[in-house]
Amino acid sequence: MSEIVDFVNRGAAAITPAIMEKVLRQLPQWKLEFTQIYAPLFPHLVDQLEFLADAVEDSGEGVYKDLPYFALAEAAFALLYAHKKVGIIPDKVLNLGRADDSSIVRAVLIQNEKAFALFAGHQGLDWSRITSAP
Repeated sequence: MSEIVDFVNRGAAAITPAIMEKVLRQLPQWKLEFTQIYAPLFPHLVDQLEFLADAVEDSGEGVYKDLPYFALAEAAFALLYAHKKVGIIPDKVLNLGRADDSSIVRAVLIQNEKAFALFAGHQGLDWSRITSAP
């Protein structure tokens, strides 16, 4: 998984305030898009994307101010990546099309576990239910 972590770190380092503004403008549409994901091999992906979207939205709008910027940038990168239709593995590849999305989302959750656990608590969510499992 170290290659995925490196990929996520490089992607997050490229997130600028302008990109973050774009992500925030697109989030309502993306949230709807994410609910339509059918990925039976990755049953937690939709909930994980929703959680990351909420973290980016609340942080970007100033509702939650304690998420470290790097965690915010990694979450934004994961959302951008999941939104793209072509990734390391194109989404239209049957059964495996979301494997790369799932790996990236899980890497973000694992690397920023403490920060996201605090955010989950702020949201009244049980962090243990927001799994880093595929």
